[in-house]
Amino acid sequence: MVVRIRLSRFGCKNKPFYRVMAADSRSPRDGKHLELLGYYNPLPGQDGEKRMGLNFDRIKYWLSVGAQPSDPVERLLFRAGLLPPPPMVAMGRKGGPRDMRPVDALTGRILTQEKPDSTSHKEDDGEHDTTTTENP
Repeated sequence: MVVRIRLSRFGCKNKPFYRVMAADSRSPRDGKHLELLGYYNPLPGQDGEKRMGLNFDRIKYWLSVGAQPSDPVERLLFRAGLLPPPPMVAMGRKGGPRDMRPVDALTGRILTQEKPDSTSHKEDDGEHDTTTTENP
């Protein structure tokens, strides 16, 4: 049995509320689960913060026995400090080659390499190759 740590949706229409569950990978999204591990409310509260509550001990246990977190849960666990940042790749234009430059995990922006300073160029000695050809 392959165990996944994933989100199960609760709440009303346009007001989602998710529970973090450990469940068999073959069971439906809102179906039978093995254990409730926490919750996630994506709608900001009065203070403007999204609410999340996780049982760290049980999540560490399920990860240690081989449970695989889903992509959204992996991002939540990264924000909570339980997992390293998930690999991110910048997406290119539709149908074009993918951009493989590294992306900052916190901001989602592409990391740029430092450009050399313009003052570090070699100074001109005044000698240039000025050979010209004249057409008769």
